[in-house]
Amino acid sequence: MAAESEKPSNKPSLLERLSHFLLREPEDREQLVTLLHGAYENSLMDADSLAMIEGVLQVSEMQVRDIMIPRSQMDVIDITDPPETFIPHVIETAHSRFPVIEDDKNDVIGILLAKDLLRYYAGEDFEVRDMLRPAVFIPESKRLNILLKEFRSNRNHIAIVVDEYGGVAGMVTIEDVLEQIVGDIEDEYDYDEDEDNIIQNADGQYRVKALTEIADFNEVIGTNLSDEEFSTIGGLVVHQFGRLPKRDDEIMLGGLRFRVLKADSRRLHTIMVEVVSKEAESD
Repeated sequence: MAAESEKPSNKPSLLERLSHFLLREPEDREQLVTLLHGAYENSLMDADSLAMIEGVLQVSEMQVRDIMIPRSQMDVIDITDPPETFIPHVIETAHSRFPVIEDDKNDVIGILLAKDLLRYYAGEDFEVRDMLRPAVFIPESKRLNILLKEFRSNRNHIAIVVDEYGGVAGMVTIEDVLEQIVGDIEDEYDYDEDEDNIIQNADGQYRVKALTEIADFNEVIGTNLSDEEFSTIGGLVVHQFGRLPKRDDEIMLGGLRFRVLKADSRRLHTIMVEVVSKEAESD
């Protein structure tokens, strides 16, 4: 006689419970999202999984123009500049790829990988034009799910966005697309969690994590910013902008110039701070 513990359980499995929700055959996206939220509320998936599924659904409806970096905010290299002129800019911005222009930002002639600059320091014959990778041009109206598929199949990580007249409207990277699904993606140029929140560069400016406590910021920089309403420097900066700022957006506050180094569609990550005058902000 089989032991009592060996009897099959009548309790539905996780897969069966999830199927119970999804087999209702939602008729539109709104009903599907409602079912997914119901699955989350019944502990069939965690919050991160729900957020990623919603991100996938959102990406299928978004176009490149919704997330691209505008032309005015693109970090580019001018082919006419010598390496000793643009390399400090490459180091400061810390991107892995740069559009290379000739004359103006409407004339992108290729993409330079930052790692190729190692040849310059190795003392090899160095000609920027010889290092360029082909630039990929896409329309503003391209859907993100199609672009992501193309990025994966072509092993390309960056595309130049053009408007209906053929002019450069901006640029987009594979990271920009993926961040719509999974949130911010840390790369080899981002801060490690163990690194200091505030790091002073050789030029005297400060790279600051947005989550830095205002009290800690004041202590290091020597300012007197108020932390009565906001506890982090990122919260204070976003409040001053009145919106979620984009990369390279700048604002003055209490004798300091704040320039956004890294931000995605959800939050602010890193800021460059320059002390312009000795005045301090206090409320």
